[in-house]
Amino acid sequence: MSTTTTSPGSRKRRPPTRSGPKLNSHLTEQFRELRLPMFREHFESQAERAVAEPLNHTEYLSELTDLECQARRESRIARLMRQSRLPSSKTWHNFKWTRLPLQVTRQLESLRDGSFLDRRENLLLFGKPGSGKSHCLCALGEQLVHQGRSILFTTCSLLVQDLLVAKRDLRLAKLIKRLLRFDGLIIDDLGYVQQSRDEMEVLFTLLAERYERGSVMLTSNLPFSKWEQIFKDAMTTAAAIDRLVHHSVILELNVSSYRLENAKKPDTSQAGKKTKSAKK
Repeated sequence: MSTTTTSPGSRKRRPPTRSGPKLNSHLTEQFRELRLPMFREHFESQAERAVAEPLNHTEYLSELTDLECQARRESRIARLMRQSRLPSSKTWHNFKWTRLPLQVTRQLESLRDGSFLDRRENLLLFGKPGSGKSHCLCALGEQLVHQGRSILFTTCSLLVQDLLVAKRDLRLAKLIKRLLRFDGLIIDDLGYVQQSRDEMEVLFTLLAERYERGSVMLTSNLPFSKWEQIFKDAMTTAAAIDRLVHHSVILELNVSSYRLENAKKPDTSQAGKKTKSAKK
């Protein structure tokens, strides 16, 4: 029985280890190719930190991965915020929650985690003009976006116009399908402006298609008893209410108009000017 021996010269040799600037340059290109910008920007500084602290290989990799994940989360939230069309002036932190009943504030607070979107529940806010309905929904929408949820804000009048144009161009189904991709659809001021029958028909079509497939979040200054003014006939009105109320959270903002309250406040700046002029 013969044995095979391998001469030292015939053994497969490992390529020489790259180090220093050459290796760093190679890694930079690889991270660029893999689209890992945080790895590309921070692998050298994190390596220096790993030596100084020290960190083992797994901890070093974890630190880099955390930076990459955080950057991607922030990028996604920024993209979702742009897509949401939420007004930047109506945020959670600049709304005066003390104006609302404590129970309503607590209910809105409980909705911030977005679990109602997973259950395909609707959120319906009713109240007089100026009561803060729009701000509430926009503020909640902003918080949901920060949870990574896809939200779209639109007024009812703009929405029905878009739907009508899509129907005219034979692409209504395509538009509704695109709207269904959003976790939450905010429809502001339902009933604030009287719409035509054609406009309400396309809106009802959207609500019917979205039923139990995605959450609708809307504001209205009209109670359900007056919704026949919106949908023009009793049967369509009942069908629309039925689809919205089933699996829903209904909140009433029984407060006075915020704008009216501000209008009634004395103008302290003018009063100060009059005082100064009197002293002169």
